[in-house]
Amino acid sequence: MDCRVLSVQSHVVRGYVGNKSASFPLQVLGFEVDTINSVQFSNHTGYEHWKGQVMTADELQVLYEGIKLNNVNHYDYVLTVCDPVLGDNGALYVPKNLLPIYRDKVVPAADIITPNQFEAELLTGRSISTEKDAVEVMNLLHSMGPDTVVITSSDLPSPLGDQYLVALGSQKRVRADSTMVTQQIRMDIPRVDAVFVGTGDLFAAMLLAWTHHHPNDLKTACEKTVSVMHHVIKRTITYAKEVAGPDRKPSPAQLELRMVQSKADIEDPAIVLNAVVL
Repeated sequence: MDCRVLSVQSHVVRGYVGNKSASFPLQVLGFEVDTINSVQFSNHTGYEHWKGQVMTADELQVLYEGIKLNNVNHYDYVLTVCDPVLGDNGALYVPKNLLPIYRDKVVPAADIITPNQFEAELLTGRSISTEKDAVEVMNLLHSMGPDTVVITSSDLPSPLGDQYLVALGSQKRVRADSTMVTQQIRMDIPRVDAVFVGTGDLFAAMLLAWTHHHPNDLKTACEKTVSVMHHVIKRTITYAKEVAGPDRKPSPAQLELRMVQSKADIEDPAIVLNAVVL
C-alpha cells in the first residue's frame, strides 16, 4: 500500500527549498507526495532579488477543502517545517506572541519535531549547557506530545573538536508488552564553511522517511538522514567551487543543492557519520 505525505511548505520556481527540497527525495524513497505551497517565489530569499506570492490562511484552507471534497485527504504523514521554526543564535524569526501557539498548539499535535537548541530552550523554558540538560529538555518536549525529538544543532562542545557540532535525538516508543522505552543518541557532525538554503527542509523530509523505514531505531534513522545530508552537501560544495573558479566565493545559484545528482545517495546512503547511544 502506498505511503502518502501531504507536504505544506514554501515553493520556489528555481532551486531547492521547501516543497522542492522535500518532495523529490521522498518520492525517490517510495512516498507519494502531495504538496500545498504556503508561498510561491521565483527563487529563495538568499538571492539578491525574488518575486512571488504568500498564500493567506484562507487560500490554504480552500486548497485543502478541495482535496477533502474529493475524499482524497487520507495521509499517513503531514510534513511542515513548523519544525518548530522560531529562531536561531538567540534571535527570533517570528513575532514573540507566536511562541505560545507553537508551544501549546503546534508541538502537541506533532509526532516528530526538529528544533535547534535555541528553539528547544524557548519551548521548554530551560537552558542547555550540558548533555544532561539536553536530555532533560528532550524529555520535557516528549511530555508535550512528540514521540521523536531531534535537536538538530547545539552549542555543546564535541569531543572531536570545535570543527564539529553536536546534534541530539530522543525517541519514545511502546514495546509489545506495553512498557515504554526511550532511545537517546548524540551525533558529532562536521561543520561546513558555506551557507545553504533548503538543508533544513531536506533534513526534515529525510528524518520522516528514515523513521518510517526504521520506526524503532532512531540511531539508524538519524545516521541515514545525516549521511544523506553529508553526501548532498559535499556534492554541492564540490560543484560550486568548480563552477565559481579558484579563490572565488560561490554564488547562491551555484550553491543550490545538487539534489537530482544525489539520487543514488538518497536511495541508499553510505553511512559516513555514526550516532552514539546515550
